[in-house]
Amino acid sequence: MTGTTFEELPLTPSASRPLKVAVLSFAHTHAIGYCRALAGRADIDLVVADPDGASAPDEAPRGAELAAELGVRYLETYEEALAWAPDAVIVTAENARHRALVEASAAVGAHILCEKPLATTVEDAEAMLAAAERAGVTLMTAYPVRFAPSFADLLHRVRSGQLGTVLAVKGTNNGKLPAERAWFTDPALSGGGALVDHVVHCADLLDELLGEQPSTVHAVANRLLHPESAVETGGLVTAVYPSGVVATIDCSWSVPQSAPTWGGLTLQVTGTRGSVTIAPFAPHLGGQTEDGPVWVPLGTDLDGAMLDAFVDAVRSGRPATPDGRVGLRTLRVVDAARRSAATGEVVATVG
Repeated sequence: MTGTTFEELPLTPSASRPLKVAVLSFAHTHAIGYCRALAGRADIDLVVADPDGASAPDEAPRGAELAAELGVRYLETYEEALAWAPDAVIVTAENARHRALVEASAAVGAHILCEKPLATTVEDAEAMLAAAERAGVTLMTAYPVRFAPSFADLLHRVRSGQLGTVLAVKGTNNGKLPAERAWFTDPALSGGGALVDHVVHCADLLDELLGEQPSTVHAVANRLLHPESAVETGGLVTAVYPSGVVATIDCSWSVPQSAPTWGGLTLQVTGTRGSVTIAPFAPHLGGQTEDGPVWVPLGTDLDGAMLDAFVDAVRSGRPATPDGRVGLRTLRVVDAARRSAATGEVVATVG
């Protein structure tokens, strides 16, 4: 896709003033972590708008109440937030609302970090990329696991040939049913369940690791884990790549609600010279007290590393990675998986 290059971008924000960042929506729980990470920074002027919070079908805090709890200035509408002329926005709305917010943000010249998946349809994602390119702004997809030191090490081992020719990859991204935000199980707002929510993270790592997109995808999914859900809660995706690599992704919401953490992601890469497994969320301080289980994550703050990369890209005018094209490619994998699960057939990917 051709369009505006980053050399043609408008002047980058002056380093002498705080970067104006607007968080659009508290719908996604990651918005809370992003606000906490940015609110205390002297180089960031932060606001948040969450007009859809009042009509959300759950009891979780949203809107002005949550903003006050986080110590973040609250604006009543998205229009007000964009009229504030932000340098950058973080779109953390329901998946189906990403396109409208990304297009509106691009129209006011704001650089964009958009929560994953980029959209609920390939057509929407393509329109979002086009809007960002027309406006000459960067569009980054929120894939924090890219910033895990263990993934950087794995990537080095694969590219340097330490594992030989890659033959197969086994990915898991298991977690809890996101019951605290009811929209995750509303197909109109989420676009689907576990296939949509969890496949994309592994698909992103595979995209970077293999440097190619799958030629075919086969998926199975069901609601056996949570029969009351309106979307799939368990799934397994098999992707075959042009090089012959076969990758599987277990994307189930299989972690019990009583678990001390949401879940975890793993990736095992097997080649002709060996195999390496990473588990970026595994390092932790664990134990048991009279108040219940203890789970304290250790190591790199992946969300913080991703936000640092986004802020640096906005400040410098350099491209943000992983960008919107990655978001589109991984959404194509999800789209193929949804169609395969619905028909029972192997689906050829397009793009």
